[in-house]
Amino acid sequence: MYQPAGVKTSPDLPIPNQMKAWVLDDPDHLSLCEKPVPVPTRAEVLVRIDAVAICATDLEIIHTGSPASIQGGLPFNKNFTPGHEYMGTVAALGPDVDEFTIGERISVEIHAGCGQCKRCRQGMYTSCLNYGKPEKGHRANGFTTDGGFAEYAVNHINTLARVPDTMSDAEATLVVTAGTSMYGLTELGGLVAGESVVVIGPGPIGLLAVAVAKALGASPVILTGTRNKRLAIGQELGADRVININDEDPVEVVKQLTGIGADYVVECAGSETTINQAIHMTNRGGKICLAAFPHDPVTMDLAHLVKNNIYAYGIRGEGRSATRRAMALMAEKRFDATKIHTHTFPLGDLPTALRYARERVDDAIKVVVTNRQASLIANVAAE
Repeated sequence: MYQPAGVKTSPDLPIPNQMKAWVLDDPDHLSLCEKPVPVPTRAEVLVRIDAVAICATDLEIIHTGSPASIQGGLPFNKNFTPGHEYMGTVAALGPDVDEFTIGERISVEIHAGCGQCKRCRQGMYTSCLNYGKPEKGHRANGFTTDGGFAEYAVNHINTLARVPDTMSDAEATLVVTAGTSMYGLTELGGLVAGESVVVIGPGPIGLLAVAVAKALGASPVILTGTRNKRLAIGQELGADRVININDEDPVEVVKQLTGIGADYVVECAGSETTINQAIHMTNRGGKICLAAFPHDPVTMDLAHLVKNNIYAYGIRGEGRSATRRAMALMAEKRFDATKIHTHTFPLGDLPTALRYARERVDDAIKVVVTNRQASLIANVAAE
């Protein structure tokens, strides 16, 4: 059995030497393989993965390789395991780790910076200047190091947040999504109570951006999009007004509702049209968070942005420990993130889960994959 030197384990949570893991081969091709269970080092733990949610970025990585980077290039045929929105159980502790105990349920965030570069020292570890260099201490699980479509993964202790007993595994996988939304609002203004917020695009990040903004006291919170079912979920999560852009001009409606335009706009669609809508619906001195990855170069009304002293921020992931703040709101039931969880599949059926997420089968929003073997191990340990 698994017993690396210097690593603390427990007989109550037995660990095999080998694990099942999905590996990315050619584009759009994943293979279920056997891999050695990874070994945590200083300030790291081994996580038994109990559930993992599928993100649109996972689909991009599997299809095009980007934005993942393994050994300085695309991740294909490099024994790489994608997946980054996971939760699980602490299964083993690296040398001298005492911040967590074996058996604790935790959710993760993606990024652990090197801790030594200029950006990390500023708290901007998602912009680590050693990004993609694990030999320098950087980790971005599912992007530059192995991720969560497996039975086990190694995580830095800085990326862990404890999951309360009242929260299901599936809900805990959504902390990364909520944390990304929280990070966007943190970068825009931090405390947004009393400020107007527009969210463009009712995908998972957009829908939880509505929920987080409302929980932080924003007023009004406005959501724009094209799918009425998604907009209705946005209303359930706290949107004061929804706008179907096929029926109404979102810029005009926002100006009518706010008088002078929105204080903050969180752009989660990533198209040239919606980015320009964001620019024109933001008031003077307002702020725009660009949370989506546009597929193509965008032509935007930069003159309007400059003349009106509008600030635009790009974000990547869920920095500044935003997952912990999102977890606190979710634990207090300030919003119900499970409203975006629509489908669940076992880890062995990952290809079907990916198809549901990619093709939006049955109007899938957030698809969660569970590790049935992990659940079996947990049940045996409890007996």
